[in-house]
Amino acid sequence: MELQCKVQNYEWGKLGQNSTVAKLVASADSSVSIDNAKPYAELWMGTHTNGPSIIIERDIPLSEYLKTNLDAVGPDVRKKFDVLVPFLLKVLSVRKALSVQAHPTKEHAEQLHKTFPDLYKDPNHKPELAIALTPFEGLCGFRPISEIKDFIINLPELQQILSEDVVNPILTSRNDDNTKLLKDIFHSLMSCDKNKIVNGLESLLNRLQTEEPSTQSSLLYPLLNRLHSDYPGDVGCWAPYFMNYMQLMPGQAIFLKPNLPHAYLSGDCIECMACSDNVVRAGLTPKHIDVATLVDMLDYNSYHPSEMLFNPQIEDPNSCIWRPPVPDFAVVKIRVEPGDSYNTIVRPSPSIMIIISGSGEACDTEPISIRPGVVIFLKASRQLTLTSTENYIEAYQAICNV
Repeated sequence: MELQCKVQNYEWGKLGQNSTVAKLVASADSSVSIDNAKPYAELWMGTHTNGPSIIIERDIPLSEYLKTNLDAVGPDVRKKFDVLVPFLLKVLSVRKALSVQAHPTKEHAEQLHKTFPDLYKDPNHKPELAIALTPFEGLCGFRPISEIKDFIINLPELQQILSEDVVNPILTSRNDDNTKLLKDIFHSLMSCDKNKIVNGLESLLNRLQTEEPSTQSSLLYPLLNRLHSDYPGDVGCWAPYFMNYMQLMPGQAIFLKPNLPHAYLSGDCIECMACSDNVVRAGLTPKHIDVATLVDMLDYNSYHPSEMLFNPQIEDPNSCIWRPPVPDFAVVKIRVEPGDSYNTIVRPSPSIMIIISGSGEACDTEPISIRPGVVIFLKASRQLTLTSTENYIEAYQAICNV
């Protein structure tokens, strides 16, 4: 069954035809008119109440259909998650940075929702998988302490905004993985006086703009300047000196487990997560920030960028799968060459598939004409036949990882 899905026009999204989200939506529905002055940030595919998908041929929400068609969910998923699609599949088109953030564990999410229901509106956790469709930038996980130390040594402006009590232990540390040191120094940064943050950023930018290109590159001046242009004087502009700066190529992925600090910076990606909108923020955002909660909950282990990459497993000649260590979701990438057909693997869960490129036909019982942007819901334990007529078909299929 073909779905009509919700576009979110968040301010950080790419504008008009520069957005992969906009291009996919317009390709799927020729009646859609794209406004090149408007941001098209996210395409939501699933049953989340903030952006529910509609079954086109029945003109009803997918969530309503599932209530009277339990076979579509399947017994394994019903036993674990009740009658719903337990994941949310998205396409993101990022023009400027999203917030420095993390997502709580299931237990913490329930506690936050109970205590602050107006701020944390649902009790579910939100582990995420992001798969790059275009070159994609993000911050992910804390850097090794040795790298943070080098930045502190080479950036006196950073030293000056941090408490001496936390700088000295970092500078004398020989341990590259000390969670207490990381927590202390990040807390010092995030709780720093606003004026000191603003003045420190201005001083650093003024100094770096006159440095040699090699020095600017090693001290992340291009990224700092971009963040400051979008969020002037924001404490989150300092985050790249503490977190790994990831530059993903198409097909590379990161898995954002609970409590892992991160921020998407630019590019287009497929994103899949537990069915939740639970975020704790502390910078690079006009939305509510909760420094105390974020600082207390974060994963303060150090990671190398290579540890942040999350690799798929080959399932057959046409498909590979990213299987995160959570039951809520996994994502399958499917490729069908021109003139070929492919029968999808039968899964015990419902699935949602989006066509990213190519054209042809998808058939379970009735054929659907497919092209970029078409979104399909497939019942549990059913098989879809994809036939490519022009170019190769590339599709992403979200499933439940039961």
